[in-house]
Amino acid sequence: MTTSRAPLSRQAAFWLAGLCAGALWALAPQAASAQGRLEAQYEASLSGIPVGRGTWGIEINEDSFSASAQGATAGLLKAFSGGTGSGSSQGRIVNGVLVPTSYTATISSKKSETIRMVLANGNIKESVIEPEPPVDPDRIVVTEAHKKNVLDPMTGTLLRVPGTGDLLAPESCRAATSVFDGRLRYDLKLDYKRMEIVKAEKGYHGPALVCAVYFTPVAGYIPDRPVIKYLQAERRMEISFVPIAGTRVLVPFRTTIPTPFGPAVLEATHFHTVATPPRVAKTQ
Repeated sequence: MTTSRAPLSRQAAFWLAGLCAGALWALAPQAASAQGRLEAQYEASLSGIPVGRGTWGIEINEDSFSASAQGATAGLLKAFSGGTGSGSSQGRIVNGVLVPTSYTATISSKKSETIRMVLANGNIKESVIEPEPPVDPDRIVVTEAHKKNVLDPMTGTLLRVPGTGDLLAPESCRAATSVFDGRLRYDLKLDYKRMEIVKAEKGYHGPALVCAVYFTPVAGYIPDRPVIKYLQAERRMEISFVPIAGTRVLVPFRTTIPTPFGPAVLEATHFHTVATPPRVAKTQ
């Protein structure tokens, strides 16, 4: 019996979208110091075949921060499921801690969906999905308790290393956080794997801290979904972190997730980061 290649490619596209999204929402920041800026470009691939491209910008100031990302399908994935997406998060820096205040994400393909959230002190104060999705009785209900002590997924991509020691020490990986993306509430845990040298086509060339990533769904998901089951059971997912210049914040350079169709990888091709000088108070 023969199998058509087109259905397999569509299925692989869904795996890539689900798995890469889940893994990139990495660990929470614990505090921030100094100031820096990142401008990066990323390429997504499945089994070595390019399927998407995107950009990511982060700015950390003395008392505020912002992060934004945009992406679009490309190559094989675009042929079967063309689409674009964007996300952004803003917040304040209070006693050295990144405190998000707003998050927005939009995904457009044949249909468009926008998620908006307002946060205060780690709690979700408002969360809407437009258009409002239908109620699925199989989905585990997200309660108000699930929306406390969480981060949005964009802020959650930043890993802050406290103290004054080595940024890329094994201890930097040993952390965990809780994330709410407007629909799904889940926990992520990191653990140390190894050190490696990474090199972008343009920009960063240097050491990276590789952390294992473990995903645990909590609410807002359908238990029988294959992607959820796969992510929960998978123990080979990993993220390579590198620093934003001038800060003690680490960001993902490469995310790797094994799939039945080959490795799903999201990796920086351009990675430019600079320290920015502190603002000088104006004098009369």
